[in-house]
Amino acid sequence: MKLLRYGEHGLEKPGILDGQGQIRDLSGIVGELAGETLGRESLSRLKALDVGTLPLVEGSPRLGAPIGLVPKFLGIGLNYRDHAEETGMPIPEVPIVFAKATSCVSGPDDPILAPKDFQRMDFEVELAVVIGSRARNVAVENALDYVAGYCIGNDVSERSLQKGGPGEWIKAKSHDSFGPLGPWLVTTDEIPDPQNLDLTLDLNGERMQTGNTATMIFTVAELVSYISTYMTLVPGDVITTGTPPGVGMARKPRVFLKPGDELVLKVAGLGEQHAKVVALD
Repeated sequence: MKLLRYGEHGLEKPGILDGQGQIRDLSGIVGELAGETLGRESLSRLKALDVGTLPLVEGSPRLGAPIGLVPKFLGIGLNYRDHAEETGMPIPEVPIVFAKATSCVSGPDDPILAPKDFQRMDFEVELAVVIGSRARNVAVENALDYVAGYCIGNDVSERSLQKGGPGEWIKAKSHDSFGPLGPWLVTTDEIPDPQNLDLTLDLNGERMQTGNTATMIFTVAELVSYISTYMTLVPGDVITTGTPPGVGMARKPRVFLKPGDELVLKVAGLGEQHAKVVALD
């Protein structure tokens, strides 16, 4: 299934894509795509629906992030071997886990806001994992059972803050609009192997990033298991799993985002994001 949320910011309704790629309204079935709705039993009930009988949503409404409530927004640093190498950093021995403020979550096509004092804004296409069931101390071999599905994430970062000293990552990665998710949440039955997905990012029509989740240092299952030993993961938690090579700070010359730039992000089976960078007054 491809689950989504549509409508104006703060007024989004739950929806689902039908076989023709049209949005069907789910608001008569579930109140929100969050919490227990993301659990296995709930998703099984949604999968059993005759989607064609649901109300058709006319036009092309704005899409919000596909999860209505994100209790924790976690990221993984340097999780692609070739990305770690391009930054000149050592290959991590254990996952590097950081947090993004949940207030940075935005829709897949919403503008990315550029404050005047941010001069080194960077892009990172990532596979985002959405937790569906409470997970604490889970084994690697069972970890994917706790996943509701996957979506595209863009871990937008202001590098001047990230490199400003210990503990600065959350400031660098949490400005409003720095966490686009979507366009939809694709359930695990449609993504049987999260370790074989192509990722790309284009900036103003030029390919910047190309990668495949097969080159991740730590797999999705390993990440879920590892994080669950340090904190309980709950439904709606999002983990962005690292980015392939080609980020702006590692290019020669460096390439950073500026107002007017347009981004297209793709992950196989998960759709596309289209975003424009807009100056924040």
